[in-house]
Amino acid sequence: MVTDGKAGDENQCVGIAETLGLAYEIRRIPARGPFGWTAPWGPIDPREAPGRQAGALSGDCPDIVLASGRRSVPYLRALRRAGAGRTFTAFLKDPRTGHDSADFIWVPDYDDLRGPNVFTTLTAPHLVTPTRIAAARARPDPRLADLAGPRIAVLIGGDSRHLSYRKADMKRLLADLRKLAGSGCRLMVTVSRRTPAPLSDALRRLVAETGGFFWDGTGENPYIHMLALAESVVVTSDSANMVSEAVSTGAPVLLFDLPRTYIRHRRMFAGLAMAGALKPFTGRLEALDYKPIDATPVIARALAEAYAAHRTAR
Repeated sequence: MVTDGKAGDENQCVGIAETLGLAYEIRRIPARGPFGWTAPWGPIDPREAPGRQAGALSGDCPDIVLASGRRSVPYLRALRRAGAGRTFTAFLKDPRTGHDSADFIWVPDYDDLRGPNVFTTLTAPHLVTPTRIAAARARPDPRLADLAGPRIAVLIGGDSRHLSYRKADMKRLLADLRKLAGSGCRLMVTVSRRTPAPLSDALRRLVAETGGFFWDGTGENPYIHMLALAESVVVTSDSANMVSEAVSTGAPVLLFDLPRTYIRHRRMFAGLAMAGALKPFTGRLEALDYKPIDATPVIARALAEAYAAHRTAR
């Protein structure tokens, strides 16, 4: 698979590859410099061209290439040309260069791209599989297993090009979480690299005061265990990926809405609310009963069918 190293994009590719049972190798292409600036429309760095002994695309052309990330688009095109029809190319999310940029393209429903080779789902692919959730429930992380009271996973995103956390947003989030903890719930909090430092510090203090768990980046990442043990999940609206992971568990998902949330993500959240999986977070638990919503195996199956058709047509 070819990515520009962004964790969210890369995890989507890995989730699909693992669901298909494919052996895979991750090739990260250079993200900086003029070749990155001109992506997705420009050329690749000639030093990274397919078939060279070294570089991101070195070696023989593979049977299947799965890619994601704007900067990887020119490299996917280069592999497609080098494969001369033998290499099946798949791209996750809108490549911004049209539906004919790959043999198979997945985009979320809220994106506008459509075409005969474009497949859409309400939520995004990810690594939170039923197998991983079951394993975490069978052998829970001891840091979480002993928490007394209803355990609530709290997934915090952070600033992005679409929005930034204002002081009022952080104050409201902390007040609602304190209210939830005051009702007897135990918060299991994880933050991202994008989380503003004042918010991260305040969350750490809140968890220490109320007897929950705050992952500070040390030790094994407990993310899967948090989702597996959560009776409800609170997630901030800046991350469609985290919301997709949360609704795959079947636990009630409570969305902390940020005023400047990307408008297209709001379409996804509305669809999940209509499916009975999601409600706004107002500092209290909500009863939600729905079947887990997991797009990963659905996308993997559609990709496999497209690959089979590609092989037949050769």
